[in-house]
Amino acid sequence: MARTTKTCKVSSAQAGRVDLVVQALTRFSRAEVRGLFDHDCVTIDARPAPEAGERVAGGETVEVIYDPHSRYQEKPRVRTDRTFKVLYEDDEVIVVDKAAFVLTVPTDNKEDDTLVQRIGQYLGKGGRARPVQVVQRLDRGTSGVLVFAITPTAATELIRQFSRHEPRREYLALVAGNVPEDKGTIESRLATNKGLSRYSTPNASEGERAVTHWQVEARFTGATLLRVRLETGRRNQIRVHLAEEGHPVLGDTRYLPDRARHKLWNAKRQALHAALLAFRHPVTGQEMRFESPLPSDFQKVVDAMRRDRR
Repeated sequence: MARTTKTCKVSSAQAGRVDLVVQALTRFSRAEVRGLFDHDCVTIDARPAPEAGERVAGGETVEVIYDPHSRYQEKPRVRTDRTFKVLYEDDEVIVVDKAAFVLTVPTDNKEDDTLVQRIGQYLGKGGRARPVQVVQRLDRGTSGVLVFAITPTAATELIRQFSRHEPRREYLALVAGNVPEDKGTIESRLATNKGLSRYSTPNASEGERAVTHWQVEARFTGATLLRVRLETGRRNQIRVHLAEEGHPVLGDTRYLPDRARHKLWNAKRQALHAALLAFRHPVTGQEMRFESPLPSDFQKVVDAMRRDRR
């Protein structure tokens, strides 16, 4: 059966979504264009282009090969949730990559659209939400990896592991200023004031022991990218410790907010990402390790800082 080939070298005026380029080539409807992508009819510089929303900058060669007598119906879309991505799931635990701006659990305000509720709905597969047990948390403005327990047995064991500080937790933090040392450790006792902010207290009988290890990943103009490992996991620990060292996390509105600024960080959240989580499976005992790349908003700023430094 004869197939039609249409080719276009993308101009600067056409830069943007590749599906718009394909629609101009074929004169198909938007739904039919999505069908072309679903049926592997589109290439960019001879590379398959499975995503209709992929971006082209100009200069690429877009080619569409299709049968003009066939209808290329788009395939059903799997329902996605932009607040999290599943990294691992079994009958006992679920590990997710949390987006920023999402509460892990409801506060005293009793929010009804938190991460734990959304995961319960996901596990319910369209039916009644399944209960999920929280064993660790991330601040609303922090993205990255965290684990939830599905069964009471898993919850009990994971809570035990976290209480003994056994899991390995690493974060990437973009902080204000130039950190001169290459690595270090911060240890203090964290207490809570009446406004629920945390602070280090010199009184050995107060607060909770908190230990933060850090090392420099990259230095930029007016900012430093740190890899931070938690030995303990207290609320706001990284943010408090780094602020008290004079290098608050960029975008932090609670701890040294006047200094937690940079011309390239415009996101309405702190530049803190849970990049790695490793623990033992609560039932099998298997070593589990999960990593999350920097989200696009964070990565774009790091890339811009690298260019600015050059």
